[in-house]
Amino acid sequence: MMPFTTQTGFFGPEGARLYYEVAGAGHPVLLIHAGIADSRMWDDQFELFAQQYRVVRYDLRGFGQSEVPAGPFSQSEDIVNLLHLLGIQKTALIGISFGGKVALDFTLSYPDMVDALVLGAPSVGGSPSSEDVQRFNEEEDAALAQSDLAAATEVNLRMWVDGPKRTPEQVNPDVRERVRIMQRHAFTVPYPESAEELSLTPPAITRLTEIHVPTLVIVGDHDIPSKIALTEHLATAIPGAQKVIIPGVAHMVSMEQPAVFNHAVLSFLTD
Repeated sequence: MMPFTTQTGFFGPEGARLYYEVAGAGHPVLLIHAGIADSRMWDDQFELFAQQYRVVRYDLRGFGQSEVPAGPFSQSEDIVNLLHLLGIQKTALIGISFGGKVALDFTLSYPDMVDALVLGAPSVGGSPSSEDVQRFNEEEDAALAQSDLAAATEVNLRMWVDGPKRTPEQVNPDVRERVRIMQRHAFTVPYPESAEELSLTPPAITRLTEIHVPTLVIVGDHDIPSKIALTEHLATAIPGAQKVIIPGVAHMVSMEQPAVFNHAVLSFLTD
């Protein structure tokens, strides 16, 4: 691959200190990480994509090197601040899991700033939690109530990395360890009681027909059933959306099968 320089820094809307990296030249592509990870989850995409695009990745509030200041905040406003800092007027968005929710909400809030959308097993604002997700939340809350961060991290790994069809021994140990490190760290970041993420109103689940940019949805066939069903709904409800199912992987599609994921995304972006 061609050598390139990575620019790193922090941006600070309303007292926040949020970490970002940018590399490459060409049309901008913004990578938004999952809620069990941070920007390091994109290590298998960042350098490769930077060969063709100006690639930006950042840590959401409370993840990686980003702090969580007190008071209400908007994920979409954070992205606007980052793009303005970098002089970017329009970008492609790629989001996985919770990062997919952030990407969807931003696309609906600032449609003129997005020209392509890739959603990997995304969460969707306003979509009801399934029974398996409710059980997961209860198990995570119980572990955190005991200040057992290792157990809470393992609950996340079993749910979102292993998935319902595999044991931990059947999962790539490197992927599992990378996610463990990122999720364990996120549990240690101080989160002020007054910190509140502002929700998009009306929620995205009721507004999917408003999305009019080329959209690709991706899901692993070993993900939890409710996530697979939600991805199917997105592929049907978003006008013109394309769908890719990656066999043999669960929720973290970009980490488990990076070559397959990268090929699907780059083919979509250059189509």
